[in-house]
Amino acid sequence: MSCMNTGKSKSIPVRKQPFNRDWQFCSGDTAGVSWHKLNLPHDWSIEGEFNKDHPATFSGGALPGGIGYYKKEFNVPSGYAGKQVYIEFDGVYMNSEVYLNGKLLGRRPNGYIGFEYNLTPYLNVGAGNTLTVKVDNSQQPNSRWYSGSGIYRNVWLTVTGKVHVKHWGTYVTTPKVSKDQSDVHAEVEVINNRAEDRKGVVRTIVLFKGEKVSEKEQTVTLKAGNTHLVTDDHTVKNPQLWSVETPALYTLETEIYVDDRLVDRHRTPFGIRSFDFDTDKGFILNGRQLKIRGVCNHHDLGALGTAVNTRALERQLEILRGMGVNAIRTAHNPPAPELLELCDKMGFLVMDEVFDMWEKGKSRYDYSLYWDEWHRQDLIDFIKRDRNHPSVFIWSIGNEIPEQWEERGAETGRELSKIVRRLDDTRPVTAGMNPPIHTNNKDVTLQFDEPATPNALAGSGALDLIGYNYAHRTYLQHQINFPETPFIATETTSALATRGYYDQRSDTVKRWPYRWDQLFLDGNPDNTVSAYDQVSAPWGSTHEETWKIIKKHDFLSGMFIWTGFDYLGEPTPYVWPSRSSYFGVIDLAGFPKDAYYMYKSEWTDETVLHIFPHWNWEPGREVDIWAYYNNADEVELYLNGRSLGKRSKKGDDLHVMWRVPFNPGTLKAVSRKDGRDVLVKEIKTAGTAAQIQLEADRNTISADSKDLSFVTVSIADTTGNFVPTATNRIEFEISGPGKIVGVDNGDPTSHESFKAKNRKAFYGKCLVIVQSAGTAGEIQLTAKSKGLKPQKLVINTTRNRNEKD
Repeated sequence: MSCMNTGKSKSIPVRKQPFNRDWQFCSGDTAGVSWHKLNLPHDWSIEGEFNKDHPATFSGGALPGGIGYYKKEFNVPSGYAGKQVYIEFDGVYMNSEVYLNGKLLGRRPNGYIGFEYNLTPYLNVGAGNTLTVKVDNSQQPNSRWYSGSGIYRNVWLTVTGKVHVKHWGTYVTTPKVSKDQSDVHAEVEVINNRAEDRKGVVRTIVLFKGEKVSEKEQTVTLKAGNTHLVTDDHTVKNPQLWSVETPALYTLETEIYVDDRLVDRHRTPFGIRSFDFDTDKGFILNGRQLKIRGVCNHHDLGALGTAVNTRALERQLEILRGMGVNAIRTAHNPPAPELLELCDKMGFLVMDEVFDMWEKGKSRYDYSLYWDEWHRQDLIDFIKRDRNHPSVFIWSIGNEIPEQWEERGAETGRELSKIVRRLDDTRPVTAGMNPPIHTNNKDVTLQFDEPATPNALAGSGALDLIGYNYAHRTYLQHQINFPETPFIATETTSALATRGYYDQRSDTVKRWPYRWDQLFLDGNPDNTVSAYDQVSAPWGSTHEETWKIIKKHDFLSGMFIWTGFDYLGEPTPYVWPSRSSYFGVIDLAGFPKDAYYMYKSEWTDETVLHIFPHWNWEPGREVDIWAYYNNADEVELYLNGRSLGKRSKKGDDLHVMWRVPFNPGTLKAVSRKDGRDVLVKEIKTAGTAAQIQLEADRNTISADSKDLSFVTVSIADTTGNFVPTATNRIEFEISGPGKIVGVDNGDPTSHESFKAKNRKAFYGKCLVIVQSAGTAGEIQLTAKSKGLKPQKLVINTTRNRNEKD
């Protein structure tokens, strides 16, 4: 019986709804005694104090772990009788146990994977229920960076009829794509939880911007207690192709009818695009060569910890887009679903990574302890969760796996790749290897005239792309070493910098630490690293060194810089008191370091002229002035109106430099093309700190209790000139429908709480993060500091009529 144009009622309850509000939490130390109310997502570690004695160590961010308990008491309406009710957790770090009304629903050790439990058998319909979650992050170290602790991703309640689309039960592919026509293949898993067989009609509809593009339906017999796979093939005429410039999204809508009644509706966003990796031409998207300009990112959000927030993720992507980034590597575990959704919408490619270790561990209590029992299920869930995202274009099955050198690594690589391809054969499989070749104990930077011997994983046949972690001087031998398998630089650079700090002189390259396995004692006494592009880890390179190689050759498909943002933990080259990384092109607070503008000048069409450092030095000291620029032939530098000469990039130069004795006043740089001025930039010697400047990234936000405004706090002199050396402590006051949820300044050595209402400026800047409450209105933020003129800022919150909590 056809359901086409029957006019049946399509009104059914919302299938999936947020389940984040009105939880209670207590730590293991106060279990069952001291509960306090909160909303999820929640990271309890970020609320703690930094301490070198925490078992996570400075490498894990020096914040506390432990055991925590969450509970939520809720009523289930009588209308849920006869329904199926599920609870979905996007991520709980780690070792979670979930109970409903005292009944164990399940355990999950992996802190990064999402999972679902069926509440129906133990649910009190029309009465009260208690959901309890135990989270055990007490055995540390279990990570090589900051993990966070708790129910740190979103929780969802799904209510369906007994016949419905299974969890992660849709799979949409585009087997043939052209500008004129695209084939869309849909696979839908429909489960019948009734005690008897039922006939049903399954309709799949392709939508674009809400308009129907294609529609198919079929009548199927659904066996009791079984899952039925429904497949449909659609044709889309003149498709709008998903790309990094125009990320067009379609939706597959699945409707299920039983007894002439709509019982389930499920929506799956997807994109139509084609891509390929070529051994000679590199990466090709929709028939066009595209250099992959990527960054690796860990999952913490700075002062917010790991508690996922969509606006915080969006801000990170906006900042990265500003420097020309078009790809993200989810280093080194499954990301929050919101990140992939944003990448779909904003046009970022994603290398989606699932494991940082296999059987052999890297930390005492890491995932290797659970490998044998859980890796197959975790990998299956990871692929099924993420395979419909058009942004995902590479699967990575591992990062710097110790077994990569052994035959056991080859066996495991083949096992994992087989699982991936069974679930999704539309994307290549890779792994980050360090490096993918044996070097016979030689320096990995040597070039080889004959093919080098691949490591066991690289030579296993398991991988569709050879992933290079570092070893940038072996890139040019890739076509000799791996003539049949394309190239991807899965992890590069590991340059180090402290925003705002500069060593003199800048034309010497330092490798800090001298060896990865030796304690480094020869750095700066205050644990700073020069922000000139002159320092890298010994396994890596400066920013310029690797990009100079990648940019020249088509077969080098692209790179993922380590890292886009600084992150908590892993403070190479230092140990305590440092507690966060120096690797980022952008610091922990979201303030760009100077190398950001090198990439912006190379990776974007936007005209760039960036000169640095600041101009506040001791009289007579020689200071190196660098300029990153593009769309110009030369840059001329002036000091107090006197020309210091013109500089032009020669050969493969990416910057120009002047060495100038400091004299207070104004540095002015002018870029020119064909003799005409292109851009002018000035840096002035700042006077004494006198005032505070506030700048919000958005002055109007949603009044949904989740949206954020990130406010940059800058210290200026009486003329409004930025004071680059200021360290004033800023006190914050807030009124109206909002609250302060984080403060930061980007200092990797700071032990101040991220949850305080004050922060010291670090090289002239700090950050305060304001979150909306549930009502519309006007938030007033006031910043004060002794001896400085205070400043106020207004942030408006508005409420959309269709907005739901």
